[in-house]
Amino acid sequence: MAKRRYVAHGVPGGYRIWDNRRQRVWGDLYELCPDDLLRELNGAGDYDRITALLKRYRALRR
Repeated sequence: MAKRRYVAHGVPGGYRIWDNRRQRVWGDLYELCPDDLLRELNGAGDYDRITALLKRYRALRR
C-alpha cells in the first residue's frame, strides 16, 4: 500500500492536515475530521471538488 501524502493529525481543538511530502501543515484547523477532503486529496485530486469541500468545512466552523 502506498504511503498517503495527506493525513489528519489530532491537535488540541480539532484536526490539522499534514502534508508528508512537504513536511508541513496544509489548510486550516478543522473541528471535525475532514475524511471526504482527505479522500479527495489522496485520490483523484479534482480541483472543483476540493474547493467545494473546503467551502463546506469552512462553513461548518461558523
